[in-house]
Amino acid sequence: MRSVLDESDRLRSRIVTGDENAVARQHALGKHTARERLDLLLDPGSFTEIDLYRRHQARGMKISENRPHTDGVIAGSGTIDGRRVFVYAQDFSVFGGSLGEAHASKIHKVMDLAISTGCPLIGLNDSGGARIQEGVMALNAYGGIFRRHVAASGIIPQISVVIGPCAGGAAYSPALTDFTFMVRGTAKMYLTGPDVVAAVNGEVVTHEELGGADVHGSQSGVATFVHDDEETCLADVRYLVSLLPANNLDTPPHDGPVGATTDERPRLAQLVPVEPNKPYDMRSVVAEVVDDGEFIEVHEHWAGNVICALGRVDGRPVGVVGNQPLVLAGVLDSAAAQKAARFVRFCDAFNIPLITLVDVPGFLPGTAQEQGGAIRHGAKLLYAYCEATVPRIQVIIRKAYGGAYIVMDSRSIGSDVSLAWPTNEIAVMGAEGAVNVLFRKELTAAADPAALRAELIAEYREQLMHPHYAAERGLVDDVIDPAQTRAAIARGLEMMSTKRASAPQRKHGNVPL
Repeated sequence: MRSVLDESDRLRSRIVTGDENAVARQHALGKHTARERLDLLLDPGSFTEIDLYRRHQARGMKISENRPHTDGVIAGSGTIDGRRVFVYAQDFSVFGGSLGEAHASKIHKVMDLAISTGCPLIGLNDSGGARIQEGVMALNAYGGIFRRHVAASGIIPQISVVIGPCAGGAAYSPALTDFTFMVRGTAKMYLTGPDVVAAVNGEVVTHEELGGADVHGSQSGVATFVHDDEETCLADVRYLVSLLPANNLDTPPHDGPVGATTDERPRLAQLVPVEPNKPYDMRSVVAEVVDDGEFIEVHEHWAGNVICALGRVDGRPVGVVGNQPLVLAGVLDSAAAQKAARFVRFCDAFNIPLITLVDVPGFLPGTAQEQGGAIRHGAKLLYAYCEATVPRIQVIIRKAYGGAYIVMDSRSIGSDVSLAWPTNEIAVMGAEGAVNVLFRKELTAAADPAALRAELIAEYREQLMHPHYAAERGLVDDVIDPAQTRAAIARGLEMMSTKRASAPQRKHGNVPL
């Protein structure tokens, strides 16, 4: 028996150690191995591997004689800060991490386990794509992954980490998950590579220009987070998991109250100018609202005119949506609406309360927006808020004009608590524009149009835009001192901590995709 066990241990050791030359090549590319990545991601000693000895059964095409164990993917379960997660890490040192039938079956198994146990799923992607030698069976295997992503959507949090190539059909796996992390310099994600692009339309482009981390982080919106190196990337994955529940039936992890219900922040009044057209950084407002000023911003470099972030208020995880006056004056456009809608739907699916910080002059005008489907994309955000059943708090900081006011979680579409600063201006449009429309003839005929315009603007503001106008009509619950914002939000969350809402009986709604 001792001899048998020794032989088994030697085999296990060879599998875990891997091919030295292949590992060296991975390191030379500035990349960690799959097992090194799992060590960075998971709590020490917590990883339990499945299918260590799995080998492909393909025949012919020079693959029969090469049947390494693991088949290019490490799969199993471990913990992050003591909380169970399931994970797979593609191993580029084996067949370039390419996906074949056996490789995919390991991913299928770990996905099924994550769904059945109600635990988050994390995939580390570093693969050359479908294994050509296995033909249609490789493509069929991808379909099994995609189907499971959809089955798990809204049931367990799904996180993709792209730390190498992720090309062709493989790119749809991260696209179907809730969050996608990419590492600059090593991550590449595209449906067709540079060679195909050049052959089809003559366009010469590099891998980085076509599908690098910065492209997907700032232009396509495919990457949720972009990092400079694997260490900080995987550390942020750990932090993100700490804010999320294990599944849709669980509550988000509560760190316990920290006295936020009585915590005043007088700095807020200094951060935000009273003048409605002066810019400021909404991130600084978010930092004053959340515990310890700590939050993780989603899609930081894409659609910057709206901010989406996860943090805590009085120990409770919250999702924050806020207009960003530093970018396009905080207007809503197609990209911002899509970004916020997806975030709102994620928070609602996983019982994370929503805080909406409003300072919006309206929707971005222009033919490009209208012809590009701004109505359809704006409806996505409207749909997401209308459908959300989690506790929802709206805070109107300054401007809230027109349809953008409605869309930004107004009382009319289901906000539970609506608060406003004394600087709030809620109206169909700004006073200047309203006066130009309502009194066009009078201004044209006036002896002194400028004086009349100023008088009418002041009158319009006094009658229809004074700070308590919406509160007098029950559309705002309270007009608060900016310093009380954090405390008021914390009390609102505490008040609604037992909120329950049942969904109507239907197969599913028809989101204006």
